Amino acid sequence: MSENFVRVENLTKDFGKRRVLKGISFNVRKGEIFGLIGPNGAGKTTTLRIIATLLKPTDGDVIIGSMSVIKDARMVREIISYLPEEAGVYERLTGIEFLKFFAEISGSNTNEAIKRGIEISGLGERLKDKTKEYSKGMRRRLLLARTLMNLPKLALLDEPTSGLDVQHAVQIRQTIKNYREKYETTIILSSHNMLEVEYLCDRVAFINDGLIINIGTPKELKENYNAENLEDAFLKAVSNFAK
Repeated sequence: MSENFVRVENLTKDFGKRRVLKGISFNVRKGEIFGLIGPNGAGKTTTLRIIATLLKPTDGDVIIGSMSVIKDARMVREIISYLPEEAGVYERLTGIEFLKFFAEISGSNTNEAIKRGIEISGLGERLKDKTKEYSKGMRRRLLLARTLMNLPKLALLDEPTSGLDVQHAVQIRQTIKNYREKYETTIILSSHNMLEVEYLCDRVAFINDGLIINIGTPKELKENYNAENLEDAFLKAVSNFAK
């Protein structure tokens, strides 16, 4: 069994008088795809933004390797990459210019990063076009390439296929799976798409109303709740937790 690479320790987050995270804890093993799944407003994005050092927790900490997202935020940022749900592209740039721009500011081997970005995007000749001409699915594929091309040790993907049609969603999922297998990168993704999570994730945490209510492999969670699919398992988990 792989060692734990990410440790989320009793994480709480308040926005004014509203407590969005209520003391959540979980571990992510090195090289696994770990899914945070739950409805909108459950706390998924807040958790990812704290791990990405974009928000400071009210209490608790996240340890990545041996680094704290609070005390060692600058060093953490050097080994992670984050894809927000609502990320945008620079519409005046072509796809290849967009990848080159982010490869250069990352300080990595620019040529190698661009080559990986081209491969990950799967956009081929369309990379020569301005991104303003791209569909939402094409933009998302370009953004995923930007997120992964510099070989982060931890990739954070917030609703990676949100709002995409079936064809682009399948392409994104397969790209993520292939990338992890090739580079053994640790990935944490959030989603409310249970089919997506079941296909991609080694382990899953059910999160609801700022609380983790169960963690396990998709198979374990379905067996625990005698459910045919993860969606049914999640609903039963929420119902049992509320009792």
